Amino acid sequence: QGQLVESGGGLVQAGGSLRLSCAASDRTFSSSAMGWFRQAPGKEREFVATIRWNGIRTYYTDSVKGRFTISRDNAKNTVYLQMNGLKPEDTAIYYCAASPTGATVNVADYQYWGQGTQVTVSS
Repeated sequence: QGQLVESGGGLVQAGGSLRLSCAASDRTFSSSAMGWFRQAPGKEREFVATIRWNGIRTYYTDSVKGRFTISRDNAKNTVYLQMNGLKPEDTAIYYCAASPTGATVNVADYQYWGQGTQVTVSS
């Protein structure tokens, strides 16, 4: 079974940028929709963005539209989340996940998860 490994998190000031990466160890993920989710302390895990297996369609939660961009490079088995204009409310652990059944906003539809990477935005 393949693994997903996130990287790129860190501490940034409000208005700054970070790019998260999610490397898949298994080429089968190239046929899966990939999503980014986040979980802040004391809150449930929430949808951030998702991208279809071929990269043609993307979907975002309203709070990140215009600031975050999800992309993928199937040749490198890697998914990215470019985050610009970061706000303190973006602070959370960010997880990437794979959904063999399609690009959805539902946590339950994603079967494979990474370990998460911490993003902290200071005001």
